[in-house]
Amino acid sequence: MLVTEKQYPDLYNALLEKNLIRQYDLLTNFIEIGIEQGPQAIDKYMLWALNHTAVAGISQFGGRFREEPIYVGNHIPPHFEDVPDLMDRFISFIHENWDNLTPPQLAGYGLWRLNWIHPFVEGNGRTARAVCYYLLCARSGSLLPGRKIVPERIRENRDPYITALRETDRIWANGNLELSYMEAYMAGLLLDQLRDED
Repeated sequence: MLVTEKQYPDLYNALLEKNLIRQYDLLTNFIEIGIEQGPQAIDKYMLWALNHTAVAGISQFGGRFREEPIYVGNHIPPHFEDVPDLMDRFISFIHENWDNLTPPQLAGYGLWRLNWIHPFVEGNGRTARAVCYYLLCARSGSLLPGRKIVPERIRENRDPYITALRETDRIWANGNLELSYMEAYMAGLLLDQLRDED
């Protein structure tokens, strides 16, 4: 079963919105688990589930790592054969740095690195935004309050998001991992969310 944007634009957009709601419900379950279990709760099965939910009905390859090339604007993600190892390293980095990084640093890393690897055929941005919010909440130890959550804020204003990703990409291309751009970006979004609490 597959609905394409070109053939059925209204149905496609309706599915996107419904999938986001379902993904958020699943995400809140995962956050509750992550708060209890800590860093070990995040694994590839969680990522697969978040991606599958985000693209149900609009992609036939949801919930598994890509096995083909993919192109994203000016960014050329790593070769698909490297994706499983890169994702193992991604998860390992989170496990190893859970207590070393602040919640905005850890969430910023998750958002940037998943976008850089682009491990899925479809729904990479939606999955990366869900993971960054998972990391913010689970690392902070609570489901954070606010009427509009960080992933929604990213989706509504993409320019600062793209700027932070590109700056981190640029530094990474020179052989360094520097999370200050992502940390500042995530901290600002989080502050806006917390200020918007009912």
